[in-house]
Amino acid sequence: MNAPTPRFSGVIPPVVTPLTATGEIDRASLERVVEFLIDGGVTGLFALGSSGETAYLTPEQQDTVIETVVGAAGGQVPVITGAIETTTNRAIERVRAAVKLGADAVVATAPYYTRTDDTEIDRHFRQIAQAAEVPLLAYDVPVCVHSKLSPALLLSLAADGVLAGVKDSSADDVSFRRLCLGAADLPGFALLTGHEVVVDSAMLGGAHGVVPGLGNVDPHGYRRLYDAAVRGDWTAAKAEQDRLARLFEIVFQADSATASATAGGLGSFKTALMLRGIIATNVVSPPMRALNETETAAIRTLLEQAGLL
Repeated sequence: MNAPTPRFSGVIPPVVTPLTATGEIDRASLERVVEFLIDGGVTGLFALGSSGETAYLTPEQQDTVIETVVGAAGGQVPVITGAIETTTNRAIERVRAAVKLGADAVVATAPYYTRTDDTEIDRHFRQIAQAAEVPLLAYDVPVCVHSKLSPALLLSLAADGVLAGVKDSSADDVSFRRLCLGAADLPGFALLTGHEVVVDSAMLGGAHGVVPGLGNVDPHGYRRLYDAAVRGDWTAAKAEQDRLARLFEIVFQADSATASATAGGLGSFKTALMLRGIIATNVVSPPMRALNETETAAIRTLLEQAGLL
């Protein structure tokens, strides 16, 4: 691992957003999720990420999520909030709302829907950072944004103090390793992997932590994995990672004919949390559908095999 460890490191789950049966924000369930995650040893909370259904929520709902997570966290761990919008001005608007509601840091992607290039992406992050009163992290998720954040671009922004870190969900291991090598002289820049099943190898390569959607379901397991990697016990890290990789099979239990990959992933996390008694329902935002009884039964079996039920 790079030293010294950046402020944003460790296990920082992208917090799910529980919904009521009628599709409203379930504040009581969300508070229980936050309590569960902090009890599990997480080092931060990422509200309004992909696993938090941020793209599906209205601005008013997003504000409710931030207010609830910040309040439930009570300063025990930093709260990082997504400001994931199509264009710069819209992202800045969300950043200002998040800061006003108590966010400790914000996360933004490259612009999307509009056609863009590296010059505009660079300008996008610089303008967001200038408007923010808190640290800014980049979210590299080309499967959703359709623009890959190159190591050269990220390292330039980091060197200029624009970015405090990156959540890498690019599925590009070569790019992430290049980023780790290039950031060796940038001790304050946080390198966070968003891939739940390769955390041990990412940390061996220089990552400072993980932002795992599956961490909503088993935060204790990811904390054990992180701690083993920090102390250099790679045998223990691999064993825990293998267990979590088997648990990750929950995301493949949805019927792909009627549920998208996104619905399967988000739906499985919520279904698992419902089965564990943390949230009240496994309702997801439209046009996605909640997982059915057959899919729920399959997830129950995997939770039992992982020792979580």
